Amino acid sequence: MDRRGFLQAAAAAIPAAPAMMMLGEQSAQSQAVAAPPAAEAGEGTLVSRFGDSRDWWFKKRFGMFVHWGLYSIAGWHEQLQWRGGVPRAEYEKLFQQWNPQQYNPDAWLDLAESAGMEYICLTTKHHEGFCLWDTKLTPFNTMNTPYGKDVLRQLADACHRRNFPLCLYYSVADWHSPLYPNQGRSHELAPQPGDHPDLAKYLDFLKGQVRELCTNYGKISGFWWDMRVDKVVDPSINAMIRALQPSAVINNRGFDEGDFGTPERDYDRSYDQPRGFRQRIEACQSVGMESWGYRKQEDYYSLRYLTSSIARYRARDANYLLNAGPDGDGVIPAMPAEILHRVGQWYKLVREAFDDAMPASAITANRDVLITRKGNSLYVHLVQPPDGGEVKLRPFALAPDRAVLLNDGRPVEWRLDIAPMEWTDHKPYLRLHRLPVEGFSGTTMIVRLDFASLAGLGPALTAADPGKSILAQ
Repeated sequence: MDRRGFLQAAAAAIPAAPAMMMLGEQSAQSQAVAAPPAAEAGEGTLVSRFGDSRDWWFKKRFGMFVHWGLYSIAGWHEQLQWRGGVPRAEYEKLFQQWNPQQYNPDAWLDLAESAGMEYICLTTKHHEGFCLWDTKLTPFNTMNTPYGKDVLRQLADACHRRNFPLCLYYSVADWHSPLYPNQGRSHELAPQPGDHPDLAKYLDFLKGQVRELCTNYGKISGFWWDMRVDKVVDPSINAMIRALQPSAVINNRGFDEGDFGTPERDYDRSYDQPRGFRQRIEACQSVGMESWGYRKQEDYYSLRYLTSSIARYRARDANYLLNAGPDGDGVIPAMPAEILHRVGQWYKLVREAFDDAMPASAITANRDVLITRKGNSLYVHLVQPPDGGEVKLRPFALAPDRAVLLNDGRPVEWRLDIAPMEWTDHKPYLRLHRLPVEGFSGTTMIVRLDFASLAGLGPALTAADPGKSILAQ
C-alpha cells in the first residue's frame, strides 16, 4: 500500500475525527466538556481556614527558613555533634568564637523579598541548645559570647518595622542542657558526663523559654517545633502560645497536632500522590542538598528542582518554606543568595497561578501536571519535565480563548483533537502543542488557559466555602 492509501485507510478507521484546533481557533464542538475524573481527597476545594487572625498564613504562602547557630562557624552541618561525631566539650568551644559582626537582618529580609517570600522563620534554638536570644534560663546564649547582642531582638525589630511576619523555630531535643534526657535515640546524643536528665524539669525549662519568646519580642506569627523525640503530649504548651500570641500558627511537631503538617524535603514521597490536600500543609526545603545550616562545600539543588518542588505544593493549596543558612559572619553566601534571587525571578512571573487559586487537577488524567483554577482561567503546572513539546490534558476537551506561557508571556499553541498515541476512546481532548521545552529546561513552565466560561466543569471543581471544608488531621 502506498503512502496515500495508508493515510486514507487510517482516516477511515477513525469515525468523525475532529478537526485540529490551532492557536485561537474555536468551533461549536469545542464547547463540550468531557466529564472530569473522580476528584481525589481535597481536589476542587481549599483546605480549612482558621477564621481568625492566623489566616495571615493563607495570604502569605511562601516563606524563608533560616538555620543559624554555632554550627555555622564550622560550616559542615547543623548536626555537627550527632552526624559528625564531635564531642560536646569540643563543640562548645565554638561558643567563644560566636561574633557575627556582619549580621544585618534587613539584608536577610531584602533577600527574602527578592525571592517573593513574605514571612521568615528563624531557628532560635536548634538541637545544639545554643540560644539566639537573651534568655534568662541558660547562659548558653548569644549574650554571653564575644558578640554579646540579641540576634532575635534585631530580627524582630526589623520584621515589625517592615510588617514582615516572624515565626520562631524551637528544637525540643537539646544536646547542651544537662536536664534533657539524651539517650542516643534519633537526633539525640549518647548520655553525657555531668548530665542529670529529668524530663519534667526540662519541660519546665522549655516552657519558660517559650514564654520568653512569646512575651519579649512583640508579635510572633508562628511557632515551628522540631524533634519531640520523647513523644510527650501536652496541649497546655501550645495553649500558652495561643494565649500569648493568638496570630501564631503552630506546626505539628510539638506537643499536640498543631495547625499544619510539615513534609520535609522529599523524605516522605506519599505527599506527592494526592492532587489536593484536606490537611493544611507547609512543605520545607533547603537550597542545599546536604544541610540546612551553612556548609562550606555544599552542593545545591538546581533551579528546575526547586521551582518544581514549590509548584508541586503551592498548586495544591499549601505553603512553602525555603531555607538558606547564613555563615558564621551572619551573611547568606553568594551562591544560595543567587539561587533565592533566581527562584524569585521565576516566582514573581508565575505566582498568579498560585495566589487565591484552587486545586483543579481532577480535570485531567495526566499525572505529570497539576492544575489550578481562578475564575475562568486554568493554570497548567508542568511539575514534571515534559518529554517533548506536547502536553496532553485528556479527557479535558474545552478550547481556550487564549493560552499564555507565564514564564515569559508568549502565546502557546494548542490542539483539540485525537493524538495517535492516545486514540482508543475516539474522543477529542485538549493538548498543548510545540511548547518551548528546550528554552525552559532549567525551570518549571506554567501555562495559563483563559476560557469564556468554566461553568460546565461540574461540582468537583466548584469553589467551596473554605470555612466549611473538612480538615483531616
